[in-house]
Amino acid sequence: MIVMDLKIDNFFAFNNFHINMSYPKKIVDSLINPEHLQDRPNFRYKKVNIILGANATGKTSLGRILMSSFNFISRKEIVALTDCINDNSKEASISLDFIINENKLYRLLARILPEGDNLYNEDNVKIKVASVNINKRDNYEICAKKLDKLIESADYGYLEELDKVSFFGWFFIYANDEKFHQAPLSEEYFKILETVLKALDPSIKGVEKIEDVENSYIISLGNKKILVQDGEIVKKNIISSGTASGIAIANFLAEIIEGKCGFYYCDEKFSFVHSEVEKAILNIMISRLPQNQQLFFTTHNTDILDMNLPKHSFTFLKKYKVDDDYVIECVYPSDYLKRNTDSLKLAAENDLFLSSPDLDNLYTLLELKI
Repeated sequence: MIVMDLKIDNFFAFNNFHINMSYPKKIVDSLINPEHLQDRPNFRYKKVNIILGANATGKTSLGRILMSSFNFISRKEIVALTDCINDNSKEASISLDFIINENKLYRLLARILPEGDNLYNEDNVKIKVASVNINKRDNYEICAKKLDKLIESADYGYLEELDKVSFFGWFFIYANDEKFHQAPLSEEYFKILETVLKALDPSIKGVEKIEDVENSYIISLGNKKILVQDGEIVKKNIISSGTASGIAIANFLAEIIEGKCGFYYCDEKFSFVHSEVEKAILNIMISRLPQNQQLFFTTHNTDILDMNLPKHSFTFLKKYKVDDDYVIECVYPSDYLKRNTDSLKLAAENDLFLSSPDLDNLYTLLELKI
Protein backbone atom coordinates (compact mmCIF):
# COMPACT_ATOMS: atom_id res chain seq x y z
CA MET A 1 0.00 0.00 0.00
CA ILE A 2 1.44 3.35 -1.08
CA VAL A 3 -0.12 6.81 -0.72
CA MET A 4 0.97 9.11 -3.54
CA ASP A 5 -1.15 12.22 -3.05
CA LEU A 6 -3.68 13.57 -0.57
CA LYS A 7 -5.90 16.65 -0.82
CA ILE A 8 -8.36 17.37 1.98
CA ASP A 9 -10.65 20.24 2.86
CA ASN A 10 -12.68 20.74 6.06
CA PHE A 11 -11.35 17.67 7.87
CA PHE A 12 -9.92 18.23 11.37
CA ALA A 13 -7.92 21.48 11.12
CA PHE A 14 -7.06 20.94 7.45
CA ASN A 15 -8.47 23.39 4.90
CA ASN A 16 -7.32 23.09 1.28
CA PHE A 17 -4.44 20.92 2.49
CA HIS A 18 -2.21 19.06 0.04
CA ILE A 19 0.66 16.62 0.54
CA ASN A 20 2.43 14.73 -2.25
CA MET A 21 4.62 11.65 -2.01
CA SER A 22 6.32 11.60 -5.42
CA TYR A 23 9.82 12.93 -6.08
CA PRO A 24 11.39 14.05 -9.36
CA LYS A 25 14.66 12.19 -9.84
CA LYS A 26 16.63 9.21 -8.58
CA ILE A 27 19.00 9.91 -5.68
CA VAL A 28 22.48 8.46 -6.18
CA ASP A 29 23.76 6.27 -3.32
CA SER A 30 20.55 6.67 -1.33
CA LEU A 31 20.19 4.68 1.88
CA ILE A 32 16.56 4.09 0.94
CA ASN A 33 16.85 1.80 -2.02
CA PRO A 34 14.92 0.96 -4.09
CA GLU A 35 12.51 3.87 -3.82
CA HIS A 36 10.33 3.10 -6.82
CA LEU A 37 7.70 0.55 -7.75
CA GLN A 38 9.04 -2.91 -8.49
CA ASP A 39 9.70 -3.25 -12.25
CA ARG A 40 8.65 0.40 -12.67
CA PRO A 41 11.89 2.37 -12.11
CA ASN A 42 10.40 5.67 -13.31
CA PHE A 43 7.51 5.48 -10.86
CA ARG A 44 9.27 7.01 -7.87
CA TYR A 45 7.56 7.39 -4.52
CA LYS A 46 8.66 8.54 -1.08
CA LYS A 47 9.08 5.22 0.66
CA VAL A 48 9.89 6.92 3.97
CA ASN A 49 8.04 10.06 5.07
CA ILE A 50 9.35 11.74 8.21
CA ILE A 51 6.92 14.43 9.33
CA LEU A 52 8.08 17.23 11.65
CA GLY A 53 6.48 20.42 12.90
CA ALA A 54 5.51 22.38 15.99
CA ASN A 55 2.66 21.32 18.26
CA ALA A 56 -0.85 21.31 16.77
CA THR A 57 0.37 21.42 13.16
CA GLY A 58 -1.49 18.27 12.17
CA LYS A 59 1.01 15.41 12.48
CA THR A 60 -1.41 13.19 14.39
CA SER A 61 -4.45 14.40 12.44
CA LEU A 62 -2.73 13.47 9.18
CA GLY A 63 -2.52 9.90 10.41
CA ARG A 64 -6.13 10.01 11.61
CA ILE A 65 -7.51 11.14 8.26
CA LEU A 66 -5.47 8.54 6.39
CA MET A 67 -6.66 5.78 8.71
CA SER A 68 -10.25 7.03 8.44
CA SER A 69 -9.98 7.05 4.65
CA PHE A 70 -8.69 3.48 4.64
CA ASN A 71 -11.55 2.41 6.93
CA PHE A 72 -14.04 4.18 4.68
CA ILE A 73 -12.74 2.38 1.58
CA SER A 74 -12.56 -0.99 3.33
CA ARG A 75 -15.77 -0.95 5.39
CA LYS A 76 -17.91 1.37 3.25
CA GLU A 77 -19.09 3.25 6.35
CA ILE A 78 -19.54 7.00 5.85
CA VAL A 79 -19.13 7.65 9.58
CA ALA A 80 -15.41 6.95 9.15
CA LEU A 81 -15.18 10.25 7.26
CA THR A 82 -18.05 12.28 8.70
CA ASP A 83 -16.62 11.95 12.22
CA CYS A 84 -13.53 13.82 10.97
CA ILE A 85 -15.36 16.81 9.50
CA ASN A 86 -14.53 20.10 11.19
CA ASP A 87 -17.52 22.26 10.19
CA ASN A 88 -20.71 20.32 9.50
CA SER A 89 -22.33 23.35 7.87
CA LYS A 90 -19.79 23.29 5.03
CA GLU A 91 -18.91 20.78 2.34
CA ALA A 92 -15.91 18.54 3.00
CA SER A 93 -13.83 16.82 0.35
CA ILE A 94 -10.98 14.38 -0.01
CA SER A 95 -8.90 13.24 -2.97
CA LEU A 96 -6.57 10.30 -2.40
CA ASP A 97 -4.17 8.75 -4.95
CA PHE A 98 -2.86 5.35 -3.89
CA ILE A 99 -1.42 2.04 -5.06
CA ILE A 100 -2.24 -1.34 -3.59
CA ASN A 101 -0.50 -4.48 -4.84
CA GLU A 102 -0.81 -4.49 -8.60
CA ASN A 103 0.71 -1.88 -10.92
CA LYS A 104 -2.37 0.31 -10.82
CA LEU A 105 -2.86 3.84 -9.52
CA TYR A 106 -6.23 4.54 -7.89
CA ARG A 107 -7.92 7.81 -7.09
CA LEU A 108 -10.72 8.24 -4.60
CA LEU A 109 -12.65 11.49 -4.77
CA ALA A 110 -15.28 12.01 -2.10
CA ARG A 111 -17.49 15.04 -1.52
CA ILE A 112 -19.58 15.20 1.63
CA LEU A 113 -22.33 17.78 1.43
CA PRO A 114 -23.28 19.87 4.50
CA GLU A 115 -25.18 18.00 7.17
CA GLY A 116 -28.09 20.45 7.32
CA ASP A 117 -30.92 19.74 9.73
CA ASN A 118 -30.51 15.97 9.54
CA LEU A 119 -27.69 13.59 10.35
CA TYR A 120 -25.30 12.60 7.59
CA ASN A 121 -26.69 9.90 5.30
CA GLU A 122 -26.10 8.39 1.87
CA ASP A 123 -27.54 11.45 0.13
CA ASN A 124 -24.73 13.61 1.54
CA VAL A 125 -21.93 11.48 0.09
CA LYS A 126 -20.79 11.69 -3.54
CA ILE A 127 -17.98 9.36 -4.62
CA LYS A 128 -15.83 8.80 -7.69
CA VAL A 129 -13.21 6.06 -7.99
CA ALA A 130 -10.95 5.70 -11.02
CA SER A 131 -7.78 3.73 -11.78
CA VAL A 132 -5.13 3.52 -14.49
CA ASN A 133 -2.54 0.87 -15.23
CA ILE A 134 1.05 1.91 -14.55
CA ASN A 135 3.05 1.11 -17.68
CA LYS A 136 6.73 0.21 -17.68
CA ARG A 137 7.98 3.74 -18.38
CA ASP A 138 5.30 5.70 -16.54
CA ASN A 139 5.98 8.02 -13.64
CA TYR A 140 3.42 9.31 -11.16
CA GLU A 141 2.81 12.55 -13.03
CA ILE A 142 1.89 10.74 -16.27
CA CYS A 143 -0.60 8.50 -14.46
CA ALA A 144 -2.04 11.40 -12.44
CA LYS A 145 -2.86 13.30 -15.63
CA LYS A 146 -4.72 10.25 -16.94
CA LEU A 147 -6.68 10.10 -13.70
CA ASP A 148 -7.53 13.80 -13.98
CA LYS A 149 -9.34 13.12 -17.26
CA LEU A 150 -11.08 9.98 -16.00
CA ILE A 151 -12.30 11.62 -12.81
CA GLU A 152 -13.50 14.72 -14.64
CA SER A 153 -15.64 12.68 -17.04
CA ALA A 154 -16.92 10.16 -14.47
CA ASP A 155 -20.29 10.41 -12.76
CA TYR A 156 -20.61 10.53 -9.01
CA GLY A 157 -21.81 7.31 -7.43
CA TYR A 158 -22.11 6.00 -3.92
CA LEU A 159 -20.54 3.18 -1.93
CA GLU A 160 -20.63 0.75 -4.88
CA GLU A 161 -17.76 2.83 -6.29
CA LEU A 162 -15.56 1.46 -3.50
CA ASP A 163 -16.00 -2.08 -4.86
CA LYS A 164 -13.49 -1.09 -7.55
CA VAL A 165 -10.70 -1.09 -4.95
CA SER A 166 -8.84 -4.29 -4.06
CA PHE A 167 -8.15 -5.37 -0.48
CA PHE A 168 -5.20 -3.75 1.29
CA GLY A 169 -3.67 -3.58 4.77
CA TRP A 170 -2.31 -0.90 7.09
CA PHE A 171 -0.88 -0.41 10.59
CA PHE A 172 -1.05 2.75 12.73
CA ILE A 173 0.22 3.55 16.23
CA TYR A 174 -0.30 6.83 18.09
CA ALA A 175 1.41 8.46 21.05
CA ASN A 176 -1.70 8.42 23.25
CA ASP A 177 -2.78 4.84 22.59
CA GLU A 178 -3.51 3.12 25.90
CA LYS A 179 -3.75 -0.29 24.25
CA PHE A 180 -1.73 -1.59 21.33
CA HIS A 181 -2.25 -4.16 18.64
CA GLN A 182 -0.62 -7.42 19.67
CA ALA A 183 1.56 -8.98 17.00
CA PRO A 184 1.55 -12.80 16.81
CA LEU A 185 3.56 -14.21 19.73
CA SER A 186 6.14 -16.01 17.62
CA GLU A 187 9.75 -16.78 18.50
CA GLU A 188 10.82 -13.97 16.16
CA TYR A 189 8.47 -11.52 17.88
CA PHE A 190 9.90 -12.24 21.33
CA LYS A 191 13.40 -11.75 19.94
CA ILE A 192 12.40 -8.31 18.61
CA LEU A 193 10.55 -7.38 21.82
CA GLU A 194 13.36 -8.41 24.16
CA THR A 195 16.01 -6.65 22.05
CA VAL A 196 14.05 -3.38 21.94
CA LEU A 197 13.19 -3.43 25.65
CA LYS A 198 16.77 -4.16 26.74
CA ALA A 199 17.94 -1.20 24.65
CA LEU A 200 15.53 0.98 26.62
CA ASP A 201 16.10 -0.56 30.06
CA PRO A 202 19.19 -2.73 30.74
CA SER A 203 17.58 -4.06 33.94
CA ILE A 204 15.09 -6.08 31.89
CA LYS A 205 16.12 -9.72 32.16
CA GLY A 206 13.88 -11.24 29.52
CA VAL A 207 10.45 -11.92 28.10
CA GLU A 208 8.57 -15.18 28.50
CA LYS A 209 5.31 -16.39 26.95
CA ILE A 210 2.57 -17.67 29.27
CA GLU A 211 1.62 -20.99 27.72
CA ASP A 212 -1.79 -21.46 29.33
CA VAL A 213 -3.06 -17.88 28.84
CA GLU A 214 -3.85 -16.67 25.33
CA ASN A 215 -2.02 -13.59 23.96
CA SER A 216 -0.06 -13.10 27.18
CA TYR A 217 3.55 -12.87 28.28
CA ILE A 218 5.69 -11.81 31.22
CA ILE A 219 8.44 -9.18 31.21
CA SER A 220 11.06 -9.78 33.91
CA LEU A 221 12.26 -6.43 35.27
CA GLY A 222 14.67 -6.73 38.18
CA ASN A 223 12.79 -8.73 40.79
CA LYS A 224 9.38 -7.80 39.33
CA LYS A 225 7.16 -9.58 36.81
CA ILE A 226 5.07 -7.45 34.44
CA LEU A 227 2.08 -9.06 32.76
CA VAL A 228 1.09 -8.02 29.24
CA GLN A 229 -2.22 -9.45 28.05
CA ASP A 230 -4.14 -8.76 24.83
CA GLY A 231 -2.04 -5.71 24.05
CA GLU A 232 -2.44 -4.12 27.48
CA ILE A 233 0.08 -3.74 30.31
CA VAL A 234 -1.24 -4.83 33.70
CA LYS A 235 0.04 -2.53 36.48
CA LYS A 236 1.58 -0.05 34.07
CA ASN A 237 2.94 2.11 36.91
CA ILE A 238 5.70 -0.43 37.54
CA ILE A 239 7.59 0.41 34.34
CA SER A 240 8.87 3.66 32.88
CA SER A 241 7.03 5.54 30.14
CA GLY A 242 9.85 4.75 27.71
CA THR A 243 9.67 1.02 28.40
CA ALA A 244 5.89 1.06 28.02
CA SER A 245 6.29 2.80 24.66
CA GLY A 246 8.93 0.24 23.76
CA ILE A 247 6.38 -2.58 23.77
CA ALA A 248 4.22 -0.78 21.19
CA ILE A 249 7.34 0.13 19.21
CA ALA A 250 8.45 -3.51 19.17
CA ASN A 251 5.01 -4.51 17.87
CA PHE A 252 5.27 -1.89 15.14
CA LEU A 253 8.76 -3.04 14.17
CA ALA A 254 7.63 -6.68 14.11
CA GLU A 255 4.82 -5.78 11.71
CA ILE A 256 7.28 -4.04 9.37
CA ILE A 257 9.65 -7.00 9.42
CA GLU A 258 6.77 -9.39 8.71
CA GLY A 259 5.77 -7.09 5.84
CA LYS A 260 2.10 -8.01 5.53
CA CYS A 261 0.43 -4.66 6.22
CA GLY A 262 2.07 -2.61 3.48
CA PHE A 263 1.45 0.84 5.00
CA TYR A 264 2.79 1.95 8.39
CA TYR A 265 2.20 5.15 10.38
CA CYS A 266 4.10 5.76 13.63
CA ASP A 267 2.96 8.93 15.38
CA GLU A 268 5.31 10.38 18.03
CA LYS A 269 5.70 7.05 19.79
CA PHE A 270 9.28 7.90 20.77
CA SER A 271 8.52 10.90 23.01
CA PHE A 272 9.91 9.06 26.07
CA VAL A 273 12.75 7.34 24.20
CA HIS A 274 16.38 8.50 24.01
CA SER A 275 17.27 10.22 20.75
CA GLU A 276 19.98 7.72 19.77
CA VAL A 277 17.63 4.78 20.37
CA GLU A 278 14.96 6.47 18.26
CA LYS A 279 17.41 6.97 15.40
CA ALA A 280 18.64 3.39 15.61
CA ILE A 281 15.14 1.88 15.57
CA LEU A 282 14.04 4.17 12.74
CA ASN A 283 17.09 3.06 10.78
CA ILE A 284 16.08 -0.59 11.30
CA MET A 285 12.51 0.19 10.23
CA ILE A 286 13.77 1.78 7.03
CA SER A 287 16.22 -1.03 6.31
CA ARG A 288 13.58 -3.75 6.81
CA LEU A 289 10.73 -1.98 4.98
CA PRO A 290 9.97 -4.07 1.87
CA GLN A 291 9.71 -2.65 -1.63
CA ASN A 292 6.27 -1.38 -2.68
CA GLN A 293 5.52 -0.46 0.94
CA GLN A 294 5.56 2.85 2.80
CA LEU A 295 6.39 4.30 6.22
CA PHE A 296 5.18 7.53 7.81
CA PHE A 297 7.03 8.60 10.97
CA THR A 298 6.21 11.74 12.98
CA THR A 299 8.61 13.20 15.52
CA HIS A 300 9.77 16.35 17.34
CA ASN A 301 13.34 15.06 17.48
CA THR A 302 15.48 17.23 15.20
CA ASP A 303 18.43 14.85 15.68
CA ILE A 304 16.62 12.72 13.07
CA LEU A 305 17.65 15.38 10.55
CA ASP A 306 21.27 14.25 10.95
CA MET A 307 20.46 10.81 9.55
CA ASN A 308 21.89 10.34 6.08
CA LEU A 309 18.51 10.17 4.34
CA PRO A 310 17.37 11.87 1.13
CA LYS A 311 16.03 15.36 1.76
CA HIS A 312 12.78 14.43 0.05
CA SER A 313 12.12 12.00 2.92
CA PHE A 314 11.38 14.95 5.23
CA THR A 315 8.27 17.12 5.34
CA PHE A 316 7.66 19.99 7.75
CA LEU A 317 4.11 20.99 8.67
CA LYS A 318 3.55 24.62 9.53
CA LYS A 319 0.45 26.41 10.76
CA TYR A 320 -0.21 30.11 10.32
CA LYS A 321 -3.08 32.58 10.45
CA VAL A 322 -4.81 33.95 7.36
CA ASP A 323 -7.50 36.50 8.21
CA ASP A 324 -9.67 34.71 10.80
CA ASP A 325 -8.62 31.18 9.84
CA TYR A 326 -5.58 29.03 10.36
CA VAL A 327 -3.88 27.22 7.49
CA ILE A 328 -1.71 24.10 7.66
CA GLU A 329 0.65 23.50 4.79
CA CYS A 330 3.60 21.29 3.88
CA VAL A 331 7.13 22.54 3.45
CA TYR A 332 9.48 20.24 1.55
CA PRO A 333 13.18 20.79 2.40
CA SER A 334 14.15 19.35 -0.99
CA ASP A 335 12.62 22.48 -2.57
CA TYR A 336 15.10 24.65 -0.66
CA LEU A 337 18.25 22.57 -0.23
CA LYS A 338 19.60 21.45 -3.59
CA ARG A 339 23.19 20.49 -2.77
CA ASN A 340 24.23 17.27 -1.04
CA THR A 341 26.36 19.34 1.33
CA ASP A 342 23.44 21.47 2.55
CA SER A 343 22.72 20.73 6.21
CA LEU A 344 19.07 19.94 6.84
CA LYS A 345 19.43 20.23 10.60
CA LEU A 346 21.19 23.60 10.37
CA ALA A 347 18.46 24.87 8.05
CA ALA A 348 15.76 23.76 10.49
CA GLU A 349 17.56 25.27 13.49
CA ASN A 350 17.73 28.58 11.62
CA ASP A 351 14.01 28.27 10.80
CA LEU A 352 14.53 28.34 7.05
CA PHE A 353 11.20 26.55 6.64
CA LEU A 354 9.31 28.95 8.98
CA SER A 355 7.93 25.97 10.88
CA SER A 356 9.28 26.69 14.37
CA PRO A 357 6.82 27.64 17.13
CA ASP A 358 6.30 31.34 17.83
CA LEU A 359 7.74 31.94 21.29
CA ASP A 360 7.45 35.74 21.46
CA ASN A 361 4.15 35.75 23.32
CA LEU A 362 5.36 33.03 25.66
CA TYR A 363 8.30 35.16 26.78
CA THR A 364 5.95 37.96 27.84
CA LEU A 365 5.41 35.86 30.97
CA LEU A 366 8.87 37.01 32.09
CA GLU A 367 7.36 40.48 32.62
CA LEU A 368 4.20 39.22 34.32
CA LYS A 369 3.67 40.77 37.75
CA ILE A 370 1.56 38.96 40.33
